Amino acid sequence: MTSLTHKPLAGVRVIEMAQIMAGPTCGMMLADLGAEVIKIEKFPGGDDARQYQKPGDTALPPSFRMINRGKRSLALDVRTPQGKEILLQLVRDADVLTENFRVGVMDRLGLGYDDLKKVNPALIYCSITGYGRVGPMAKTGGFDLILQAFSGIIEATGEPDRDPVKPGVSIADINAGILAAMGIVSAYVHRLKTGEGQHVSTSLLQAAMQQTYWLAANYFSSGKETQRLGTAHSLIAPYQVFNAGDGRIVIGAGNPKAWTGVCEVLGHPEWANDPRFDHPQRRVANRVELQSLIESELTTATVAEWCSRCEAAGVPAGPVNTAGQALEHPQTRAVGMVIDVPDGVGGMGRGIGSPITFQGVSEAVATPAPKVGEHTGEVLESLGFSKAEVEALIEKKVVSQG
Repeated sequence: MTSLTHKPLAGVRVIEMAQIMAGPTCGMMLADLGAEVIKIEKFPGGDDARQYQKPGDTALPPSFRMINRGKRSLALDVRTPQGKEILLQLVRDADVLTENFRVGVMDRLGLGYDDLKKVNPALIYCSITGYGRVGPMAKTGGFDLILQAFSGIIEATGEPDRDPVKPGVSIADINAGILAAMGIVSAYVHRLKTGEGQHVSTSLLQAAMQQTYWLAANYFSSGKETQRLGTAHSLIAPYQVFNAGDGRIVIGAGNPKAWTGVCEVLGHPEWANDPRFDHPQRRVANRVELQSLIESELTTATVAEWCSRCEAAGVPAGPVNTAGQALEHPQTRAVGMVIDVPDGVGGMGRGIGSPITFQGVSEAVATPAPKVGEHTGEVLESLGFSKAEVEALIEKKVVSQG
């Protein structure tokens, strides 16, 4: 696999005033596309995600390293006059600024979009909030767990006879970061055409609600809530997890051809014309009975055997992997989703790569996540500060050097 000769966002400077997950996810995606990302951090603690450590950990927390590789850290107190002026100097030559403070915080600091566009009219200013910038809850803080609950995702997740559960991943945070990156790139295209910067925004609420297409379709069409179905689908059957001889397998018969294939693979072609199962709606209505019949056959062979048979018949199927099994799978490495990254303390670790390829190349930035203020000196010197001036700023606690 060859390297890209010119990454799409090469030469773009991003100022990241965001922490925890949504904003840093956006920044990492932009860095992987070639942008220079300067992470502005409070000190001494820096990004709050730096504190997400297990007892005994001494290196940077894995969760922080995962989404902050490829960035430089400037520890800066923007509440001081000198700190604010340093940020304004950075903004003058920046293309993008991202922030995820509550609505109104950046304005009170004199660093809102209306303030910064006076310094740099071409600036793309991206805000990620909890509930959006308008409406009765605009100033309410947002967290992934809370917005998954607010949006209906948690209530719709889990087994029908048990309490609802939170999905095992941070849906609202991660999707908000992706949407923010998409908005920034779109605004950058607009700027290339017009020369105009603009204020881009998204929120955890919008990111979570975007994930509810199927839930919304059901509610808008029937006025009814989608009931918890475990891994099953409210509109398609069979389309869920099944028990096989040595583990679990997912089978998704989303169209008539796939359903006929399931019947053939399981040795029951007569099911295709069975009046209980010969129409998608009847398969959904008789899902429990269908699941029992399917599992009675699946338990006679291994997951690997059934996956092989389904593949040969063109039936969508796959193993239910653990996270570790997925991360160790050669296909995951082949598409660049597992990469080797220095751990920042002299060793090597692994990270999640870029999910985007260009000309067949997925090339993530494999440099370690920074220590708090690790690049303070070099960033300030690039702005014209002398080493003596940097030392004076450190002494005054305007900045900190990691």
